[in-house]
Parts: sequence; C-alpha cells; structure tokens
Amino acid sequence: MIRKIRTYLKNAYTELVNKVSWPTWKELQSSALLVMLASLIFAIVIFAMDITLENIMKFIYSIKNL
Repeated sequence: MIRKIRTYLKNAYTELVNKVSWPTWKELQSSALLVMLASLIFAIVIFAMDITLENIMKFIYSIKNL
C-alpha cells in the first residue's frame, strides 16, 4: 500500500515538473486581471438584477395592499 502511494507521488511530481507548462509571471498577472474583471462585471450584473427584482416586488406588494 505504501509502495503504491510512493509510486503515485513520484509519478505526480515527475509529471508536474516535466509535462506541465507553467505560465510566466506576466501571463499569470494578465489572467488574474481578467478573472478579477470578469468577477466584477458578474457582481455588477447580479447586483442590478437584485435591485430590479426588489423594486418589482415592492411595486407588486404596493398594488396588492391598495
């Protein structure tokens, strides 16, 4: 059992070192910036939807209470 785990870890390390292409620092920065921008846009869209639905519900409840 321990031998299988050791073999697995050794193979995983070898693959990470030799077969994985790691991004450069510049590529990593641009990818992180893109993710932050997309997250911000997504948050703004959800916020706008929330405010819109809140106002629609307030309008519906105000009509109901007349």
